[in-house]
Amino acid sequence: MIDKFKDAFKEEASELLSNLEDQLLALEQDPGNQEIISAIFRAMHTIKGSAAMFGFDEISRFTHQVENAFDKLRNGLIPVSKHLIDITLQARDIISTLLTEPSADLQKEMLGLEQEFNLLANGENQEKPKQENIAELQAEKKTEGEVPAEPFPDEHNKKITTYRIHFEPKPDLFKNGTNPLPLIDELYGLGQLSIIALKSKIPPLSELDPESCYIAWDMTLTTPEGIDAIRDVFIFVEDLARIDIVPLQTADAISTQPSGEEVKRLGEILVDRGVASPDTIEHIEHEKRKIGELLIEKNIASPEDVQSALVEQEHLKQLKERQEVSTSTIRVPSERLDSLVDLVGELVTLQARLARTAASIQDGGLTVISEQFERLVSQLRDTTMGIRMLPIGTTFNRFRRLVRDLSAELGKEIDLVTDGEETELDKTVIEKLTDPLVHIIRNSVDHGIEVPEERERRGKKRRGTISLSALHSGAYVLIRVSDDGAGMNRERIYAKAVEKGLIAESMPLSSLSDQEIFQLVFAPGFSTATNVTSVSGRGVGMDVVKRQIDSLGGSVIVESSPGTGTNITLKIPLTLAIIDGLLVRVGDELYVIPLSVVDGCVEIKREDLLLQQKSRSILTYRQRVLPYVALRDLFAIPGSLPEIEQIVVVNAMDSPIGFVVDQVIGDYQTVIKPLGLLFKKNDGISGATILGDGTVALIVDVNRLASLAQQREARKTQTV
Repeated sequence: MIDKFKDAFKEEASELLSNLEDQLLALEQDPGNQEIISAIFRAMHTIKGSAAMFGFDEISRFTHQVENAFDKLRNGLIPVSKHLIDITLQARDIISTLLTEPSADLQKEMLGLEQEFNLLANGENQEKPKQENIAELQAEKKTEGEVPAEPFPDEHNKKITTYRIHFEPKPDLFKNGTNPLPLIDELYGLGQLSIIALKSKIPPLSELDPESCYIAWDMTLTTPEGIDAIRDVFIFVEDLARIDIVPLQTADAISTQPSGEEVKRLGEILVDRGVASPDTIEHIEHEKRKIGELLIEKNIASPEDVQSALVEQEHLKQLKERQEVSTSTIRVPSERLDSLVDLVGELVTLQARLARTAASIQDGGLTVISEQFERLVSQLRDTTMGIRMLPIGTTFNRFRRLVRDLSAELGKEIDLVTDGEETELDKTVIEKLTDPLVHIIRNSVDHGIEVPEERERRGKKRRGTISLSALHSGAYVLIRVSDDGAGMNRERIYAKAVEKGLIAESMPLSSLSDQEIFQLVFAPGFSTATNVTSVSGRGVGMDVVKRQIDSLGGSVIVESSPGTGTNITLKIPLTLAIIDGLLVRVGDELYVIPLSVVDGCVEIKREDLLLQQKSRSILTYRQRVLPYVALRDLFAIPGSLPEIEQIVVVNAMDSPIGFVVDQVIGDYQTVIKPLGLLFKKNDGISGATILGDGTVALIVDVNRLASLAQQREARKTQTV
């Protein structure tokens, strides 16, 4: 049982750490925002308490130091500083590492950061600790007998239990030098603690004795340590305070409650505490008003009694929410989701087979069943694909830290602005987008945005801006990375391309369009940087971008103006699993063209086509010139030509091109199957699908085919 809760803690802590990074970067931009400061404190407090509960004692102890600093921060005792943000981000990385690798040896780094947090919390000089100071700290830890925390020795047999604790010191507690706050702090180390101070006995200032204790505490603690561990905390104040410890329920009892069943109601908690009788609560519930207000109104319970019961109720509620599968959101391992998509894909293939069988048998009843089955499969497909769709904002957020760290390393001042974070993409596509976006943003930071002094000389704002946006465009998502930097230098790119032999010296710069020049930066090993740095200059980044986007069936468009900036747009398909396709035939071979890129179909007689091909492969389509290429020629397919051929017009690389085929069969729900290693080098083919009769149809990569057609036409022109 404990392992299940540990996994739940790791997931929750990972989410909190992911949000924490965003909150820290937001705080750096808005240092006075108390809401963000409180959110960071709550995140650290939750991680600390939960980590202690599940045996991650190193994380709990380390997080406690960060929490202390932010407690001082929210109370206005220390200011927000860049140094505080820096070390908290480093602490966040260490906690994240310890979550995934509990045995990682990070003692040196943790001790160094602990000292820095202590210096900040004490308002001392904010220098980085020297190595000898870290060594001293390590020596102190060893002399104190402290050893790295181990998991609970018998954790599988320990039950996580929730306790209600009432701690009411006697007025003369302070007179023997006892401070109750460290006791409460020790309880925090045992697990998840909710606490409320009871202050009703504090007298007016004129009657207050500064040496007397007037405050009591009601606490709710969830811990695997047991009641004896709690009693040990109060062992030295047993005669100086009233201490009540009452077990409420175990985690097992909570997890076995029906999902719709609520935690204890306020009235039930007050009855348990002896504040009100069951009859009183039952009578008041009939009045249809908030029970707490009525109890206070009738002097049955004090405001503190009600507030304390509400804190306990909220604690139990949060505990139950962590341990039950919510009806609104469910955590599912991605492997199960991938398996579901594969099964839906098989179902789509089976549906196509059923439709084909129904058409051949021509049985009315079977046809009706086939049509109903097709509708259901279509709905199931859309629902399943919808489950795989994730907002791209989860990817965007991680780049804030990247831009912050790189700009500091390069001595630049850069803001990252994002838009369209709610735009959804298939999770597989999002996973493959991270590397290309990292390389593009690194290039924007290093090559695009100028240093502040240079920007001021050019009349620009001192701080540069990188914009990252996403929007839907049909069956695609357009992701745009823009910067207001120096822009791309056509002459410099051209000179480097000639030097590397990418273009012939005989080809003048004036004969190349901007897009042709800018596409050269995606060539393997291409870089205009004069020096190789830790950020860029090796000529591998943009090559990775091009290859990765091509593998997704997308395209890259570059726009740039000298002195103004650069826009790089990635056009990415929404999904890579199941698509709508157009099934076509060439000879005896079947191909699928993604329906999302199809603009239209045109019939043309063979003699007209042959007449067109005597000059160049161009015809007029909707009052514009349309280049075309025959798939039969590209794939060297034998066989006789039909009298009437068809041209499928597609948008490839943001320009129209026609593919000549023998026959357009119709639309087809296509389950994309990857090609084996044997077919990896087949240009123009991105995958395959299985038809209803078991025949394999190849999926056309329209962008690659268009590129091959352009190269072929260029060779033909040079020959002429």
